[in-house]
Amino acid sequence: MREFPTATVRTRVTVPLRFGDGYSVDAQLVTFHGLVDDKEHLAVVLGEPGPTPLVRLHSECLTGDVFGSARCDCGPQLREAVEQIAERGGVLLYLRQEGRGIGLYNKLDAYALQDQGLDTYAANAALGLPEDGRDYTAAAQMLQALGIDDLDLLSNNPDKAEQLRDLGVTVSHRVPTGVFTTAHNVRYLRAKVLQTQHTLPLPELTAG
Repeated sequence: MREFPTATVRTRVTVPLRFGDGYSVDAQLVTFHGLVDDKEHLAVVLGEPGPTPLVRLHSECLTGDVFGSARCDCGPQLREAVEQIAERGGVLLYLRQEGRGIGLYNKLDAYALQDQGLDTYAANAALGLPEDGRDYTAAAQMLQALGIDDLDLLSNNPDKAEQLRDLGVTVSHRVPTGVFTTAHNVRYLRAKVLQTQHTLPLPELTAG
């Protein structure tokens, strides 16, 4: 098990969330002191978390989360996660790891290479960047600070569960997200299945 320093809660504040489709819910936003990467990660506490809350680690995606980009499925996954977690009770960790950890500018450079035919992972490699540079130590710190050591993980990505378990967090179940295809993201989703074993049903990955 990997060791990591303890983080503490800095601020808790209630914020009413409103989405473009009309869905609304009140959330408690939590900030932290002592995160290992010094980034401003955020915990979004929704509903009434029980002994085994539903948790999603959602990596920041400015293009998808804010601007509704159809080149990924991040925006729909975020919207789905908030409602599912609110219904059951749990936490969404909003992690400042744009572009699977490579940053916004590098992500857009990779998009340009994808326009030339490379998949998302090959594009990162062509830029001399990791296929997936995310580290979830800060996420484990946040969960510990919130008193969560046993959870169900809302994710299609096996690496998230593996990293959390290596950090001492009990992942009881991995709950799959929906499949959100567009004409612009099918190649991206297929690459996630084929390259990093995301649990998405390949037959469903047709343009919608």
